[in-house]
Order: sequence, then C-alpha cells, then structure tokens
Amino acid sequence: MSKAKVEASEITIRPARREDIARVASLIMLGAPTQTMSAAQVAAEAADPAYQRAFDEVQASADNTLFVAERGGAVVGTFQVTIIPGLVARGRKRAKFESVHVAPECRGLGIGAVMIAHALAFAKERGAELVELTSNKARTDAHRFYRNIGFDQSHEGFKKLV
Repeated sequence: MSKAKVEASEITIRPARREDIARVASLIMLGAPTQTMSAAQVAAEAADPAYQRAFDEVQASADNTLFVAERGGAVVGTFQVTIIPGLVARGRKRAKFESVHVAPECRGLGIGAVMIAHALAFAKERGAELVELTSNKARTDAHRFYRNIGFDQSHEGFKKLV
C-alpha cells in the first residue's frame, strides 16, 4: 500500500539554522546505506561539536546554502546547494546538490520532489545552468527517485580521501 503524497504547501523549505544541526546530522546518518547505529547512537553522534564547526563553514561560504524541509514544524528533510563557477562551456555555472535526505518515515510522500524543485529554482536564481549530484551506489531507491524526476546518470564518479 502506498503512502498518500503530501501537498507542496505542507512543506516549508528554509535555510538551516544552528538549532537544526543535530537533526540535519541525524537525517544524513539515517540516510547512509550502511547505517547500523541505534537511535541513541545517532543522537550522540549528531551532538558532536564537529557538526557545529562544519555548519559554521557552510554558513560562512557565499556559494553554499544548507536547507531544511519542515512539515508541521518538524524538520523532515535536508539538502545543500553549492554554486560552482568554472570555465567549462564558456563559464557556465553549475550547482551541486549534496546530502539530500528525507526522514525514513517520510520517504515516498513527495517531500524529496518538493526539496529538489526548490533546489533547482534556487540554483537557477543564482545563475546555474547545470545541476549535478552524486549518490552512494547502494542507495538504489534514491537513484530511481532522481531518474523519475528527470536526472540522467551521465557520468561515473570517483572519490578519494586525502
């Protein structure tokens, strides 16, 4: 049985605030494909001061914005938009969508689509002509979602810790 979709008007998208940090960190951890922590472990990890420092760095960058999605006053989703200038295609700006997560109990309600629509409009307002995102290979439901809303799997990504 499928869940009833929410109306876009039920979702408020806004820039994240300091009091959202633990919830945002929890949403990101809960979205990890290999997440095996208990709720108490997730809460303890989300309280780590490193998240406060990371939030401050994001806030200090004119090219980065961390957002939350609220439903009924509760934070149920998050995503970050980074605007990237470059020389490719005569200086076309691109936007990178990062850490797109919806609370597990809210997935399938259409909240992710509302978040992505907002992110696309935000990126376009800032001059981006192309949007890219990456997703862990194990997040197959997320991949299906991105394809269903018009994203193409056009590149193979690589990463390396430094």
